[in-house]
Parts: sequence; C-alpha cells; structure tokens
Amino acid sequence: MKISDSIVKAINEQIKAEYDSAYIYLAMSAYFEDQGLKGMAHWMKKQYAEEVEHAEKFVNYLYERGARVIIPEIAKPKDDYNDALDVFQTAYKHEQYVTSRIYNLVEQAVNEKDYATQSFLKWYVDEQMEEEDNTSSIVNQLEFLGNDKHSVYMIDRELASR
Repeated sequence: MKISDSIVKAINEQIKAEYDSAYIYLAMSAYFEDQGLKGMAHWMKKQYAEEVEHAEKFVNYLYERGARVIIPEIAKPKDDYNDALDVFQTAYKHEQYVTSRIYNLVEQAVNEKDYATQSFLKWYVDEQMEEEDNTSSIVNQLEFLGNDKHSVYMIDRELASR
C-alpha cells in the first residue's frame, strides 16, 4: 500500500522537529560546557545524538515506503538559561511537545488506516515515555535536592556516567 501524501508531509515535518530537538540539546550541552558542568554537557550531547538518530529513522522509513524526504531548515535554539533547573525544565517541556507530535502522527496513521506507519510509530511512543521519564527525573532531583552548587555538582557527576 502506498503511503499517503499527508502522512509523508507529516513525517517530513517530524523530521524537522527531530533535527530541531537535536540542535536544542546541542545548545544545552554548550551552555553546560560554558558553566563548567561537563556531566550535564555530556548528558545533553548524548540526547543530541539520540535526536539525530530519531530523525534518521524517520528518513529511512520514508525511503522504505518510496516517499520523498525533504531535509528541513533547522531553527536556532535558545542558548542561555537561568540555571541547570531551567535547562532541564525546558528539556522536559520540549519532550512533552515531541510526545504530542508523535501522538498526532499515530492518530493520523490510525485515521488513514496506515498500519505500517502505526507499527513504525510504536517505537517512538515507547521512546517518548522514556524521554519524558528521564528528563522529569532530573527535574525532580534538582527540585528535591535544591538548585544550589553542591546539589548541581552531585547531579552533574551522576549524569557524566550516561
């Protein structure tokens, strides 16, 4: 069954969202490097690499379905934050946004009875649950321990092991 033009368009838009996400995490990594928080910078750099991988999976899926991939322009990300808590709260909100985008894609695939795309998107649904859990856990740690230098240093050391 041929993939619909509307699903191709939506996936191309998601490819942009994934590359935008990668760029956001790269900017967050740079912010943490500037702050001397190498563990948090490392964690964000890993997020960056994951987001690029997510985009590439969408690209390959469209190729497998015989569809055209449109490589998007990437938006300039925010590059300054108040502190580590602000960064991770922003990351958590961003993951919630990406989850809503994935859910919209699933809904569209269900409405169009595109079973192949529904099956493909299951991985992203599961992945987004993990992404939200990871970022919200760090937000919770920062809120619980406090956003003081000692607490941030402890969390920074923990995140370096990712």
